[in-house]
Amino acid sequence: MKSLISSPQPSLYLLQSSPSKPKRPTFRLSSLPSSNNGRETRNPDTIKTKGKGFGNLPTITDEESSATKNSNNNGEEEIPQVVFERMLVRIAVAVGVPLATGLLFLRIFGEIKEQHLWDIPKWLPLLTSLLTFGSSALGIAYGALSTSWDAEKKGSLLGLEQAQENWVEMWREEDENNS
Repeated sequence: MKSLISSPQPSLYLLQSSPSKPKRPTFRLSSLPSSNNGRETRNPDTIKTKGKGFGNLPTITDEESSATKNSNNNGEEEIPQVVFERMLVRIAVAVGVPLATGLLFLRIFGEIKEQHLWDIPKWLPLLTSLLTFGSSALGIAYGALSTSWDAEKKGSLLGLEQAQENWVEMWREEDENNS
């Protein structure tokens, strides 16, 4: 420590270099020797290129754009707003409950360890985190599948019947699209 304090140069020594005077020479294209065997050279500032595939795009009128918005993409049906809202609520619950439970368990394990009530093995918080956060991730799919996809039918509380019906329906549509 004494040698650092009494050193003649500061520990962080920067050379005085000006950004306007670079240490290495810079080359401009016009200053390089020509290797094109007498062919005409172009100034790089005047080169104008167009990307392939973007030059001749057809213009779309407002009528065509509204027609494509209203048409179905690949024959898919639009989800009714009522079904979409129900699906969002189910996804929020199916993700939120396991996530909150996992955070609560971590908090409880932390309090138990701080107060020296029980020496919690390290694998227990890991296991509970994997189970609760993993089921929270699966809750996204379950929330979407357990919703009744019929706008008139509300469905059950847990949605087990709807999940079974929608699972079969989803794979039936997938098989029809593949064949």
